Amino acid sequence: MADKSEKWPENVSGKFYVDEQCIDCDLCRETAPDYFSRNEDGGYSFVHKQPVSEEGIEMCMEALEGCPVDAIGDDGD
Repeated sequence: MADKSEKWPENVSGKFYVDEQCIDCDLCRETAPDYFSRNEDGGYSFVHKQPVSEEGIEMCMEALEGCPVDAIGDDGD
């Protein structure tokens, strides 16, 4: 389960975020590319845009559910 206290600083404020457990597998960026980006220097994903549509939320939830290390949270600020 993702931990808000360990989320990457690049995450924009809102419901979804990626924390330090990220292993840079690319699943979230492939599943929801409009919302997840990669930090090239650190080798991890972060949320660069929060979804506002139902379709966007569903894409982010799919990424969350598919994350192999549970690094995506949906309880952010």
